[in-house]
Amino acid sequence: MTETDQSLRGTWLFDPTHTRLGFSARHAMVTRVRGSFNDFDGRIEVAPASAESGLDAHVEVRVRTASVDTRNADRDAHLRSEDFFDAERFPEMVFRSTTIDEVGENAYLAVGELTIKGIAKQVGVPIELTGVQRDPMGNLRAGFEGTRRVDRRDWGLEWQMPLDAGGVLVSEKITLELEISAVKQEDDAASDGGQPADGETAGEEPTGV
Repeated sequence: MTETDQSLRGTWLFDPTHTRLGFSARHAMVTRVRGSFNDFDGRIEVAPASAESGLDAHVEVRVRTASVDTRNADRDAHLRSEDFFDAERFPEMVFRSTTIDEVGENAYLAVGELTIKGIAKQVGVPIELTGVQRDPMGNLRAGFEGTRRVDRRDWGLEWQMPLDAGGVLVSEKITLELEISAVKQEDDAASDGGQPADGETAGEEPTGV
């Protein structure tokens, strides 16, 4: 097991102030609209593993659908409606991994169930480990990035409007965009500097960062 593999062992929590869980879609066949979710939590568990068993890890991400943000209030309200996420009936979408395989240097494939509007479908998400560093507050951070193209209709997100000149208003293929900063949960002995001061949360940085 490499030094990086050793440092990944343990529990990691997503830092929402430095993480983006987003998506992009084509609009009117000519431009791209991007959005993200502002309310979510994620957890990564990496257990000790032998060379024979490989990486023993699990990821769970829970996203509040009402927090969708595309920088347009009318569009966001439509996305929360029954036409799309139906946020009142289905307040969360969840991804739970079943396997995480190391497929290259700092490259992983997380396979699991993505549940949206009560519909669970298996997806595989390629993930790149972009680095592991200790920040100025003493927190050990790991960065991950990944993208995956999916068909929104697989999860009942079927609203559409045809265009007069052909094509559709909103693309059916959506690109998931993940930029994750995860903070390792360490005890006092592991990192005295990683303990939050009064009024701070784990992973919080000085004002202005």
